[in-house]
Amino acid sequence: MFNPNFVLLYVENPTASAAFYAKLVGRAPVEASPTFAMFALASGLMLGLWSKHTVEPSAQPHVGGSELGFHVADADAVRTMHAAWVAQGLPIAQPPTDLDFGHTFVASADCLPRARCTR
Repeated sequence: MFNPNFVLLYVENPTASAAFYAKLVGRAPVEASPTFAMFALASGLMLGLWSKHTVEPSAQPHVGGSELGFHVADADAVRTMHAAWVAQGLPIAQPPTDLDFGHTFVASADCLPRARCTR
């Protein structure tokens, strides 16, 4: 049975990304260096943040992005999580909204000043 338990994200700055994800998941990384950080999440998933400048083999440029999803019980839980993340100062790219698959919001480690991110 195929059961992924490890996700690697290639990031610009692992130290800054680790600070973002530490707020997001409410725990410190289990491993951290200037080029890599690792989180052991409560679900058992391991989340690695590797510098896209030092990853081996070297990462190829790409267009697009990726998302890391967190399932919660219902729309009230989505709103509660959103409020908690806003209170922690996480940048919000999309406030809570209803989409085809349910009630959701998006926090972003990559919110740029020109993007429609709020606090």
